[in-house]
Amino acid sequence: MGGLRAVAVPFVVPGPSGVAVRDRLKGLRPGDEKVLRLVGDHLGSLASGDLKVRCATGPEYDGERWAQRKKSLTVESSSRWAGSITKATHDQWALARRASLAYIHSLQAAVRTITRRLSLPVREKGAKHTPGGYRSRQEWFTKSRRLHALQGRLEAALSDWRAGVVHVVRGGKRLLNTRHHLDAAGLTEEQWRYRWQAGRRFLQADGESGKRYGNETIRVSPEGEVSLKLPAPLAHLANAPHGRYVLDGKVSFAHRGERWADRVTANRAVAYRIHEDVGRGRWYLTASWTVSPVQTVPLEVARANGLVGVDTNADHLAACRLDEHGNPVGRPVRFDYDLTGTADHRDAQVRHALMRLLHWAKRHRLAIAVEDLDFQSERTREKQRSHKGLRKLISGMPVARLRARLVSMAAELGIAVIAVDPAYTSRWGAQHWREPLTTRNRKATRHDAAAVAIGRRALGHPIRRRTAPPRTHLSDGCGHRTVQAGPVGLGREGNRPRIPGPRTRSVPPGRRENAVNQNTQDRSGCSAEHGFWQQDLLPLGLEERWR
Repeated sequence: MGGLRAVAVPFVVPGPSGVAVRDRLKGLRPGDEKVLRLVGDHLGSLASGDLKVRCATGPEYDGERWAQRKKSLTVESSSRWAGSITKATHDQWALARRASLAYIHSLQAAVRTITRRLSLPVREKGAKHTPGGYRSRQEWFTKSRRLHALQGRLEAALSDWRAGVVHVVRGGKRLLNTRHHLDAAGLTEEQWRYRWQAGRRFLQADGESGKRYGNETIRVSPEGEVSLKLPAPLAHLANAPHGRYVLDGKVSFAHRGERWADRVTANRAVAYRIHEDVGRGRWYLTASWTVSPVQTVPLEVARANGLVGVDTNADHLAACRLDEHGNPVGRPVRFDYDLTGTADHRDAQVRHALMRLLHWAKRHRLAIAVEDLDFQSERTREKQRSHKGLRKLISGMPVARLRARLVSMAAELGIAVIAVDPAYTSRWGAQHWREPLTTRNRKATRHDAAAVAIGRRALGHPIRRRTAPPRTHLSDGCGHRTVQAGPVGLGREGNRPRIPGPRTRSVPPGRRENAVNQNTQDRSGCSAEHGFWQQDLLPLGLEERWR
């Protein structure tokens, strides 16, 4: 088909490579909280200084400079704290570097689009997937000014990229900007300052295999006892041997607690992070570790018994169950979630919707097919022209978070996830499946039809319900035309259900059985015929009359 891009082959998504669990530190005394704040503030100041040194070094970096940074930090903390700080600093610098490159690509795409549209006459019509000229001279003038602004930003970003300059804010850029809008945020300067200090603390340590309980810096016993190695300037606060401080609070991981206990009992590496939730006034401990890649099942095995097609939307997940031939089974199902409110509320909504979806799929022992969505190239203003509502809709969809959580949660339940190309699923699904899914009591939506299209693509079937009929004639003389059902489908020759009510035919309802095997009817070429067609002789009495 001309003008359509090639559709990628479906694939089974590999499982997660790491696990993270979090629980509350309960029973902390005021003295414990004071020690945690002192240690976090001291290490946070060291991390800020190390980040400044790392950013000044730029992309030309080697192991010798890393060793020098670690050696200078060891004097003010310890060798293990210094290793954790330098590694976290380097990861933060690398993340900012990748974000700068993505920003440059976004600016370049916007500049190309505006430049092309400015070169076209006003009100020039565009082609498919290619915008035309601007709608008015005023819009043309406004976009020309925007082009100069974007070109200036692009030059500055390219200059920073070549020099290796990155822009990083420890504590978060959003919280930093909140300082200038305290009234809108409903905070006082003292409250903001407290949150700012809490966000810049550093209380995290990488795991070490072979060490006691898998971590020597922040140690958590299988019984939930938490202790940490104090930095050298704060060693006088220790309440345990070897400069350690043992917290009175305990931690018990309710989720994946058995797996965590197995690791710490075997002295396998576990990384920990302690942070304070200022809004709730609570302290939390997060444990994380790497896992071996989950053995993914082959694609043929994952779709052997059918699957569940899922269409991701801004406020719900539309799902439909399909058999191995691509036929919808039962009615489509909708799993709603609300993405308004705080980040914690949105995250909880997404988890709840995914859990309901996974339990429904596990009940039927089916895999899940989703679109391999990536909206990073579709979020620019120039890509969507003046469609502000569409830009807002795309920006608000939690695609990355939903995809990561779906893969992680599905791996825990042993459910395979199949990713398909999202090209034309909504358009073709509505064209071929919206009307067949609509019943007298329920009107199907475009999202329900898109879920069927996604499932059929994951099964290896075309989205359309039927292939084109043979060119020779419209019968089945050249072979079976439909690809929707297999040749061994049950119930094809069964009685059709009798619909109650008046009939327009001469035979009243209920007088005759519906046609079951139409091969027995008097049709040319049917196996029910025993010879050539010929008219039976009339009775002798009737022959005399006709004569």
